[in-house]
Amino acid sequence: MKWDLILMAAMYTFAGVMHFIKPKAYIRVMPRYLKPRKFLVLLSGGFEILFGIGLLFEETRQLAAIGIILMLVTFFLVHFNMLRGKKFSAGVPKWILILRIPLQFVLIWWAYTYV
Repeated sequence: MKWDLILMAAMYTFAGVMHFIKPKAYIRVMPRYLKPRKFLVLLSGGFEILFGIGLLFEETRQLAAIGIILMLVTFFLVHFNMLRGKKFSAGVPKWILILRIPLQFVLIWWAYTYV
């Protein structure tokens, strides 16, 4: 198994676990029109864990990579919401929020390499 695949699996699994450990941090940055926000945070965390683990098995790798791509596209809602101003940014500097947009495309491409 390639090292980058293990890294990607660990990264999404860890990120998913963090949704359960620190849900308030994720709820804070979600657009208010998404309801119920806590449920969506936990749901997305569960999918991140599922997709991260799914990457480790050849039988589920392609489906997990497609799930990650769809999830990352959906997460643009949160990234653009955070760019709306200080009230929405959770204290993250604007330059980091802007840098996250092209990074998101890199993460999508990375997952696509396993489709």
